[in-house]
Amino acid sequence: MSTPHETSAQGPASENSALSLERQRIVAISAHTARGDLDALRGALGDGLDAGLTVNEIKEVLVHLYAYCGFPRSLRGLNTFMAVMEERAAQGIDDEMGAGTSPPSPGEDRYAKGERVLATIAGWPQTTPLSGYSAFSPVIEQFLKEHLFADLFGRDVLSYSDREIVTISALTSMDGVEPMLESHLGVGMNTGLTESHLEDLFSVIESSIGEAEAEAGRELLSQVVASRPDQEEVASGDAQPSGEDESEDRSMRQKRDTVFPRGTRVTDHDNFTGPVWVEMVVTEAETFDTRAGNVTFEPGSRTDWHAHPGGQILFVTGGAGYHQERGEPVELVRKGDVVKVAPGVEHWHGATPDTEMTHMAVATQDSEGETNWLGPVTDDEYHSTW
Repeated sequence: MSTPHETSAQGPASENSALSLERQRIVAISAHTARGDLDALRGALGDGLDAGLTVNEIKEVLVHLYAYCGFPRSLRGLNTFMAVMEERAAQGIDDEMGAGTSPPSPGEDRYAKGERVLATIAGWPQTTPLSGYSAFSPVIEQFLKEHLFADLFGRDVLSYSDREIVTISALTSMDGVEPMLESHLGVGMNTGLTESHLEDLFSVIESSIGEAEAEAGRELLSQVVASRPDQEEVASGDAQPSGEDESEDRSMRQKRDTVFPRGTRVTDHDNFTGPVWVEMVVTEAETFDTRAGNVTFEPGSRTDWHAHPGGQILFVTGGAGYHQERGEPVELVRKGDVVKVAPGVEHWHGATPDTEMTHMAVATQDSEGETNWLGPVTDDEYHSTW
C-alpha cells in the first residue's frame, strides 16, 4: 500500500517561495477538499503533516471549509483525514496534535464580535445600512456576522491570513464564485498576504487543480492589485530571512524604497520580542519635547506592554501589524494608518505573524517622563489576536 505522501499531487514545494511550505500544503488540502477529490486529498493531507502542520491545524482547515464548500465536502474531508491518520499510526508515525482552540468567552455578543472581526479584516467599519443580498435577506447577514466571522474567523489555531489562504484556495477551485474570490483576495491582502504570497498560491493551484483555475485567479488578482494604488507589497520577495546576508539585503531594499533609513537590527532587547530595526530621526527632546524613531518589526516581532506618560503617535509607513490597548480588541494596522495613544494608556504594537510592519513612532510631550515598560506580550496574548 502506498503511503499518503507517495500518492500526493505535488505542488511547487519551494523553500524559497514567499508562501511557506506549510501554507503551500494548506492550499492543496483546501483545493482538493473543495473539489471533492478525495484521492488527491489523501496525499495532500499526508504532505501537510510531513511539512509540519499539526493535526489541529489541519482539522481547523477542514472545519473552516464547510462555510465555503458545504458540510458534505467538509465532512468527507474530515473522514479522509481520520483514515490518513490511522494509516500513519499503523506505520508508527506519531503526528503532533498541536494547540487546540480556545473556548468562546461566556456571554459574548456574537453579532458584535462578528462585526468587529469583519471590520478588522475588511479594513472598514461595518456601520453602513444593509444593501444587496443583506437587505433582501437580513437573516443571511446575521448568519455571516454571528457564524462565519464570529464563530469561524474568530477562532484561534489559524491566523486571519491562514483562513484567507484556505478560503481563497477553495474559491479558486470552484466555478461561478468569482465575485467572492475577488473580494477575498482584497481581504487577504488586508490581513498581510502579499502579491507574492498569492502568486505562489496560484502556482500550487496550477499544479494541484489546473492551469485554467490558476489563470482565472491570477486575472482577478491583477484587478485587485490595480485597484489598490495606496497599497504596496511588503518586502519584495517575501521569503523569510534565514541569515545575516538575507537580512542585510532586505535592509538595503528598505533604505532604497522608503524615505527613512531602516536603521540598526536589534535582536537582544529587554523591551521587544523578536528582531526589530530602529533608526532615531528626532532626538532633540529638550528642544522639541518630542522623540521620533523609524521602527521596523520583523514578522512575529512586537513591543512589550508599555505606556507613555506624554502619549504616542504611530504613523504606519509599510506592511501590516497589530496594535492593542489594554482591555480593548486588537486592531489590524496597515500602511497609511495613524494610531494615537493617549498619555498613560497601556498598549503594545508589532508585526503580524507573516508580514513586516514599519512605523514612525513619535513620543509626544516627552518631558512628562520616560516610557513605562510593563512586561512582555506573551505568545498566548499575541496569538489571541488571530
